[in-house]
Amino acid sequence: MTGGIMPTCDDIHLLARYNATMNRQLYDAAATLPHEAVTAERGAFFGSLLGTLNHLVAGDSIWLSRFAGHVTMFRSLETLRGAAIPSDLRQSYGDSLALLRVQRERIDGIIMALAAEVTAADLDHVLAYRNTRGASFCKPFGSLLLHFFNHQTHHRGQASTLLTQAGADIGVTDLLVLIGD
Repeated sequence: MTGGIMPTCDDIHLLARYNATMNRQLYDAAATLPHEAVTAERGAFFGSLLGTLNHLVAGDSIWLSRFAGHVTMFRSLETLRGAAIPSDLRQSYGDSLALLRVQRERIDGIIMALAAEVTAADLDHVLAYRNTRGASFCKPFGSLLLHFFNHQTHHRGQASTLLTQAGADIGVTDLLVLIGD
């Protein structure tokens, strides 16, 4: 968002719920496939469906670790403070869908808890962080949360395409489905 417009706490709640819902649908659809189809090289940016799902867990872990440095010191992020941060966006969290799903569900629980804690003042705070190459940045936390959720949606779209190519249907993925619930 530009021009000083920040997302609202309601926006963050909606995006966290959408994220968890879509991840459940994604993993449910992937679970209908044999292991070979989940791990097959499909020419995607992260290779396979499993590679794409691992990237999402790695990216989310990196961003949540950065968010743990917010001045509010969110309780939901306590377990991430001082934890090892992935240094590679291709880090593997498991070579099977079942192992990876455990990590995904843990992270989605943290995201939901974080969304429940965030206040309007927190969204306006400028967060200082370093990227994986060590470069320093300072950006509004609300805008970083929007990027965080947008990144997930982007790669879930890629995963949805990989599922379709493998013959699995993720179902409706539009945010619109959750608006008004």
